[in-house]
Amino acid sequence: MKKLKFIKMHGAGNDYIYMNGFTQEIENPSQLAVRLSNRHFGIGSDGLVLILPSDTCDFRMQMFNSDGSEAEMCGNASRCVGKYVYDNGLTDKKEITLETKAGVKYITLKEGDAIARKVTVDMGEPILAPTLIPVQVAEEPVLDHPLDIDGKIWKISCVSMGNPHAVVFMKGIKDLDLPVLGPKFETHPVFPRKTNTEFIEVVDRNTLNMRVWERGAGETLACGTGACAAAVAAVLNNHCDRDITIHLLGGDLKIEWDALNNHVYMTGEAVTVFEGELVN
Repeated sequence: MKKLKFIKMHGAGNDYIYMNGFTQEIENPSQLAVRLSNRHFGIGSDGLVLILPSDTCDFRMQMFNSDGSEAEMCGNASRCVGKYVYDNGLTDKKEITLETKAGVKYITLKEGDAIARKVTVDMGEPILAPTLIPVQVAEEPVLDHPLDIDGKIWKISCVSMGNPHAVVFMKGIKDLDLPVLGPKFETHPVFPRKTNTEFIEVVDRNTLNMRVWERGAGETLACGTGACAAAVAAVLNNHCDRDITIHLLGGDLKIEWDALNNHVYMTGEAVTVFEGELVN
């Protein structure tokens, strides 16, 4: 009988199951993600994250959505990886390099002694070229582009933070029926690799409210790359300045888009929920 140790963690309510791939072999992680993510018959999560050795960085992250699809990366999950490896003695460094399918991410543990709490991730430069996002739209950058969903026109601004995002600025986001609307954005043919969609209310020059439909996971309480994409889109559309607090259903994230190096920095809490052992 095989046993797998895990820790459930969340960043702003974006919860994943984390497993140490240094000390245990995780077979069929895609299938395992589907089974464990079920909130009625499993542990319950937005997906599964494996922490693995890397030839080029301190650690490597491999992640799977709750539907079993593999994702490029997740900003909130990256923060939790930083907390995991520090709290569990895999490193004593407070500045960590993390290999992801979306490139190298740089993690800084900001607060905490034996237990890290607040974590910043350098998410790198936003990608605005339509072919790289990807989105099948000619203009660059893609700002306030009309998108037809069942005969209604929505204005989308598209950004990649290693994965594709469509940002919609509007009022009344709390009234949206995302289980109905979200999949129509996600699978729209203009997005060849599907998309994550952020619905954003502008509060002021430094504050946004956000709901998110994540590709492969549905509506989640937070999305780190989505928050970064929303901040970039807000600046490009002249809704906000470059230092923004984003209120999500699961908590707040602070996003800074540095004008000097063009990098996007995300800061927020990383929280351990519980740990356990799975018996297969």
